Amino acid sequence: MRQYSKIKARLREVLPPEDSIFFEPIKKHTYTKLGGEADIFVTPTTIGQLKEIMQVAKEYQTPVTVMGNGSNLIIKDNGLLGLTINLEHMNEISTLHHSIYAQAGAGLIDVSRKALEMKLSGLEFACGIPGTIGGALYMNAGAYGGQVSDVLNRALVMNKEGELLIMSKDELNMGYRKSLIATGDYIVLEAEIGLEPGIYKEIKEKMDHFTCLRESKQPLEYPSCGSVFKRPEGHYTGKLIQDCGLQGLRIGGAQISTKHAGFIVNVGGATAKDYTDLIRIIQKTVKRKFDVDLETEVIIRGREDQEVS
Repeated sequence: MRQYSKIKARLREVLPPEDSIFFEPIKKHTYTKLGGEADIFVTPTTIGQLKEIMQVAKEYQTPVTVMGNGSNLIIKDNGLLGLTINLEHMNEISTLHHSIYAQAGAGLIDVSRKALEMKLSGLEFACGIPGTIGGALYMNAGAYGGQVSDVLNRALVMNKEGELLIMSKDELNMGYRKSLIATGDYIVLEAEIGLEPGIYKEIKEKMDHFTCLRESKQPLEYPSCGSVFKRPEGHYTGKLIQDCGLQGLRIGGAQISTKHAGFIVNVGGATAKDYTDLIRIIQKTVKRKFDVDLETEVIIRGREDQEVS
């Protein structure tokens, strides 16, 4: 706690008081509406502030968690150790010719709407993905046959030393729901997305179609973290779960959606443990019945996943 007092003093040199909060309930910042407290929750608005924050973390050997809008994130009930950096305030979107430049905290939906406004085609698949640009690069987000790597040119990133690097799509090693961002020590700052000129009406029709599909198939009426599992090769996750007789199963306030078995929803008062217990039951049951290993797409973080130097 004495160290946190020193960190607090250092952060107040970098950020206004309202952008540096101690013991912030993380459930206020995740789509699932659950999770414990973040020891120190900071919301930088500039790259300069972020560099200073990373320097403070290095100086005090403090663990760092980076998050966007928490749409694909489960934070355990005992919260997050050290510094949690929320990039939602770094959300500027601009255009040049056929490219869109979006900061890490910009919503992917907002970027797709900007593409529509500019009559640029190629990002229609993302019109219903609720994550941020940073999260989209982290996991190479995709839907309806498209993924971020299809349209990404390059990204501006920061390593844990605070150095800025420009990395190409190939250097980011993007695959199915993975990228170097997820395995390396990098923070996404901005992405350059390359699109093609299109016709406004046709772009909008495609986006409306995808929106209709999403609203008809996904349980948007409840808090959730989206698709919980990656799609295993040769299978559909939702059907595997249905065929195991698990659809509708509930632990505490967490339930396998009765609308789409690939989703776990918070039907009221769920804890992170409810979610993770349900995930384990699904994985064990599907493995036993079909010999298929389900890998989580949702990111799970918590104190036992972190170590203090």
